[in-house]
Amino acid sequence: MSVVAVDWSGRRTGEGRHLYTAEAHGGVLLRVDGGRTREQVVDELVARVGEAPGLVVGMDFSFSLPAWFLDERGYAAARDLWDAAASEGEGWLSACASPFWGRPGRPRPVLPAHLRTTEAAMVAVGGIRPKSSFQVGGAGSVGSGSVRGFPSLARLQDAGFAVWPFDTATRPPVVVEVWPRACTGPVVKSDGSARAAYLREHLPGLDAALCDDVIASEDAFDAAVTAVVMSRCEDELRHLPTLPDPTLRREGWVWSPDVTPSVRGAPVRWG
Repeated sequence: MSVVAVDWSGRRTGEGRHLYTAEAHGGVLLRVDGGRTREQVVDELVARVGEAPGLVVGMDFSFSLPAWFLDERGYAAARDLWDAAASEGEGWLSACASPFWGRPGRPRPVLPAHLRTTEAAMVAVGGIRPKSSFQVGGAGSVGSGSVRGFPSLARLQDAGFAVWPFDTATRPPVVVEVWPRACTGPVVKSDGSARAAYLREHLPGLDAALCDDVIASEDAFDAAVTAVVMSRCEDELRHLPTLPDPTLRREGWVWSPDVTPSVRGAPVRWG
């Protein structure tokens, strides 16, 4: 089974400088690539949908928004949100009207919840926790990437990928949401020397040229390490659980190498 991890970019233009994909097989990193647009990356994945014995894709943006927002907008399922974002998403970002925030003059509003259930449940890594996808501007904002990612999930689903946990068919080809911090651990990713030290410890024997590519940027590093960690969890990714909680099937769940929800709603620890 091949694993492709996508370090997504929500930038309006020039996303190719920050969008990286990495591929791993059997716990071994095969490649890391940058310089392409969101559309080009999704085109490549769609072209591989029928690949044997199966493809698992990890993408690092929120796959949905809190259930109260879906209810307020009349979205019965996450797919309704994805479809709406395809036509309305850029308007959400430019207007930055509540519940979105973070642009000049748009402070953090009071909301029923800023985080989805999965984000609120995640353990901090090195003091860092997932941020709200309603924040679409300002330092550390992640919302633009999600809003610009929702239509890509619809494209992948239409092409034949299952999107976990929204689809009941959860075997490859499948797309899962990832949070790179859960895969890398508490490394100072903005420090090139720290990235290099991490690779020496955790990916020893990596080809020198490939190592240079991974160290070159934080985005490449996130994609590469996430792909390797996912690839080491092949059995789990082949048999993703069906989630009985209807809220989680609308909000989504972040796949993690350590914890994912069981069919009873309690955490299951891999390994």
